[in-house]
Amino acid sequence: MPVVCLASAILIGGSLMAVGGIMKSSDVYVGALARVRSSPAVTEALGSPLKEGLVVTGNIFVSGSSGKADLATTVSGPKGSGAVYLVASKALGTWHFDRLVVQLDQTGQRIDLSDNAGRPQPPPESARKAKL
Repeated sequence: MPVVCLASAILIGGSLMAVGGIMKSSDVYVGALARVRSSPAVTEALGSPLKEGLVVTGNIFVSGSSGKADLATTVSGPKGSGAVYLVASKALGTWHFDRLVVQLDQTGQRIDLSDNAGRPQPPPESARKAKL
């Protein structure tokens, strides 16, 4: 019985590592980590070099030139660590980071690296209708 449990654990562990490896090699993950690494705010908070975590959770769906991704992982540097949260959409072959946030473990502060970070957002649809 112990041999069966060990074999099952190895098989499951290997499968999870393979899936994680596929996610880590995806365009959206590579692009997100490049943005995280090049952020002055993240470098200031966590230091350099940044190391990515071993585990990636979430999902990626791609169909032709469109797709969606919802991923989470961790990063760490000499000054601290944090979680990376990503929600992205792919249109016309290009990934757009709808939400890309690094949440610092030590303070809980969130560093927003989304495509629209720092830009004024249009009012919600309900606010526009209320004005009419």
